[in-house]
Amino acid sequence: MDHEASCVLYGYDGSGSAAVEAALELAGQPYRRVDAATWDEASALEELRGVNRLQQIPALRWPDGSVMSESAAILAELGLRHPDSGLLPQAPAARAQSLRGLVYIVANCYAAIGIIDYPERWCSPAEPAHCDALKAGARQRLHALWEVFADSFEATPWLAGGQLGALDLLAAVVSKWSGARAHLATHRPAFAALMQRVDAHPVVAPVFARHWPG
Repeated sequence: MDHEASCVLYGYDGSGSAAVEAALELAGQPYRRVDAATWDEASALEELRGVNRLQQIPALRWPDGSVMSESAAILAELGLRHPDSGLLPQAPAARAQSLRGLVYIVANCYAAIGIIDYPERWCSPAEPAHCDALKAGARQRLHALWEVFADSFEATPWLAGGQLGALDLLAAVVSKWSGARAHLATHRPAFAALMQRVDAHPVVAPVFARHWPG
């Protein structure tokens, strides 16, 4: 692989970078992954800080040297640059709904997960009981948000229509966290089954197996 002509993806196993990796594979685009995560001090944190001051992943450096962060934005841009990939629908109405869904996930579900994972950022560390209550409430809110999402986006047979797309990828990754899949299996079984189909897609499955082995 010519690294000079490749994208560089900053990510980590089990993180949101899995959706971008799968999207790059669907688009047939070469990339090199740099392992970087704030919870791994031995990872490439300084390099990540150089492309994203918040040290959030995923972050993607394009072959021209420009950088993007924010999962939904990266996925949408990949879909726009590679229209034959199916990442974004070509029909305007379907594309609009796909973009809506991408933003819904990051604005709502991702935000709730941030509270669940780091409640101390929103409450005083001196009051652990408040942090625990905040975390529990955020988890309950997250599961309700996924129910709304499942009710709002029809799979025909995929969330973007007839072809696996960026919205399927992001939903499949983010729903793996904080007990959402188990909740959906009980409360929205058809949507949970769709997420399993995304997991098993022949392009997606090897990527997810790297991120969530076994």
